[in-house]
Amino acid sequence: MQKFGVKNGPVDRRRLSDQDKEAYNSSGAYGERAKAVGRTRAYRGERAYQGKRPVASTSSTPGTGGQGVGLGAQQDRNRDIGTNKRKSESFRPDMDNVYEGLYS
Repeated sequence: MQKFGVKNGPVDRRRLSDQDKEAYNSSGAYGERAKAVGRTRAYRGERAYQGKRPVASTSSTPGTGGQGVGLGAQQDRNRDIGTNKRKSESFRPDMDNVYEGLYS
């Protein structure tokens, strides 16, 4: 395992004798140092990710958003729709009973 910039990283066990290797592994020192290197790598990775990710923000261009026109506009819109509907219905011919001469 590389030291990854940690001052007290794990010792290279390839250079140790078998007796020293066994003592080093059983003492738990290797695990502690390896864990320290892992924490450092995770911390640095998180910092790099946070530095590169896009910032969550919304554009604040003038004229976007703000207060709407509200209920009055909705009432006007519905009034116009009703007027158009009544006007289009007035152009249709009167048909009292559509089915009167259908089956005779």
